Amino acid sequence: MATEELGMQRGRGKSMQYAAEKLTEEKVFKDPVHRYVHVRDLVIWDLIGTKEFQRLRRIKQLGTTFLTFHGAEHSRFNHSLGVYEIVRRIIDDVFAGRPEWNDDERLLTLCAALLHDLGHGPFSHSFEKVFDLDHEELTRAIILGDTEVNKVLLRVSADFPTEVAEVIAKTSAKKLVVSLISSQIDADRMDYLQRDAYFTGVSYGQFDMERILRVMRPREDQVVIKKSGMHAVEDYIMSRYQMYWQVYFHPVSRSAEVILTKILHRAKQLFEENYAFKYEPIHFTSIFHEKMTLEDYLKLDESVILYYFQIWQEEADPILCDLCRRFVNRNLFKYAEFDPAKEYKKLAKLTALFEQAGIDPDYYLVVDSSSDLPYDFYRPGEEEERLPIHLLMKNGELRELSRESEIVDAISGKRRTDHKLYYPADFLDDDTTDKEIKQQIRALLE
Repeated sequence: MATEELGMQRGRGKSMQYAAEKLTEEKVFKDPVHRYVHVRDLVIWDLIGTKEFQRLRRIKQLGTTFLTFHGAEHSRFNHSLGVYEIVRRIIDDVFAGRPEWNDDERLLTLCAALLHDLGHGPFSHSFEKVFDLDHEELTRAIILGDTEVNKVLLRVSADFPTEVAEVIAKTSAKKLVVSLISSQIDADRMDYLQRDAYFTGVSYGQFDMERILRVMRPREDQVVIKKSGMHAVEDYIMSRYQMYWQVYFHPVSRSAEVILTKILHRAKQLFEENYAFKYEPIHFTSIFHEKMTLEDYLKLDESVILYYFQIWQEEADPILCDLCRRFVNRNLFKYAEFDPAKEYKKLAKLTALFEQAGIDPDYYLVVDSSSDLPYDFYRPGEEEERLPIHLLMKNGELRELSRESEIVDAISGKRRTDHKLYYPADFLDDDTTDKEIKQQIRALLE
């Protein structure tokens, strides 16, 4: 046998050995939601120890929500471990031994579950919107790039990083694996609903996850639910609906998010205008130039962002200074209900009055919209395919959930949207100048 071929076989042998290797002693993380997170696989333990995964400790799961619900300080690290643990329970306890489940996909599924949020940045979605980023694309870049995570995955096999990235991108041919992590009833949602409810102190996100796990069954292209578990799934869907409107779209949290977004917009605009910062935003330089590298991105976390917000309170630019003071000291914008279809003329009047009063409407008069679709089934011709939840009937037939559940049928395909107009009420309470104009503004906002 040629030396080169022998070397390749030994390499494959080492990879297979690493993929199957277990820790000498099981590691556990004490978790307030799942009680314990169990780690037995060396690959998973090594991934948790990488600097890219540890970075998730410094990124809050709920962004600005801690300014509304003071307990919401938990991190993407917590959530990622939780998603991993739910998936581990499903495939090790529920799916194990079933002919429809291929245990060769076990490690791939666990790794994708653990790493699914790896690309989130500071204050996740706000940061993404300002700088036109996509955390899923960045997750794949970390998995495939020159990173510690990539090095661990490469030890499994040369194509393993790509396989994991494809599952997270939902482009993998292994549809069952994808559905465990990304579908309308997946481990991601089941963890964040319970975890976010726990840390915010609300009861809306609670549902019988143990029951749902027991009635999950693997199929070739997705997870299905035994008909006997339908009511537990109804409870899960309603929990999600309540969490979105009572927590994720809470108007005070949205106010903080509006200010956060405007701070980043203002800093970017000043940078483009060659404004002389007292404290140069060196961590933002490449992203402001739209030349951000993966290395630059991984240096950004919420401690870095909050550092700049602290020091920008001393900047000469009055808008950047004021917005940073508002965020740091929780002096948030007030809000009024707003219907853009009917009140667009009022918005035009308010914009003109703000300008007359010397208040920049680009930064201090903001329409924010929240929208959610609690559950839907795939409708041919739509841009985004929504894989429905299927119930497994006693005769083996699959039935789409809303066809059996009156509760789910009542909300299927019904998108709820809410609009609010945010503004600095304290500016309007100052009557030392432009008293008449500010009275007109107040009259329009009341």
